[in-house]
Amino acid sequence: MIQYVDPTRPDFSPRFDQALVYAHQLHARQTRKGTTVPYLGHLLAVTSIVIENGGTEDEVIAALLHDAVEDAGGAETREEIRRRFGEKVAVIVDGLTDTDQTPKPPWRKRKEDYLAHLSHAAPSVLLVSLADKIHNAQSILRDVRNEGDSVWKRFTGGQDGSLWYYRSLVEAFRARGQFAALVDELDRIVTELEH
Repeated sequence: MIQYVDPTRPDFSPRFDQALVYAHQLHARQTRKGTTVPYLGHLLAVTSIVIENGGTEDEVIAALLHDAVEDAGGAETREEIRRRFGEKVAVIVDGLTDTDQTPKPPWRKRKEDYLAHLSHAAPSVLLVSLADKIHNAQSILRDVRNEGDSVWKRFTGGQDGSLWYYRSLVEAFRARGQFAALVDELDRIVTELEH
């Protein structure tokens, strides 16, 4: 059997395999908020969006690890990511982390700070962040369709705060003028959530 390999898009290096295993180790016992869905599903979905939109290997690895610092170890995990996967990946993951403090600072302040950060974030951070927010919004929309408005009780910001945040994300990404198709997709999902 002959397999076609696109010479312009080589396979990922062993670093990708190592990142996949590490992400699984970090998040193996976690589930999506208010569900029994393994958290790894979210990480793989975000990674898929990044791959499908031309992400580099560093961006793809950062997608796998985008919640690791915030939800699986803080500063110690950040240093382990830097050691294992390099400075570029660590910088992207840092740009996706709204806090590494325990307990977390107040929700609204963290979200306002993250929105402000997007105005100057590197394109790699924007790409992975968009992928993350698209998958989060898709998941919320699916759950609202299946379970109704009770879904909003899972979220610290509730319905009003969550919708404010997602609409503000659309505006912040749109203002950057990059990844227009992804911003349009996020906008479409958020508009559905608003209605």
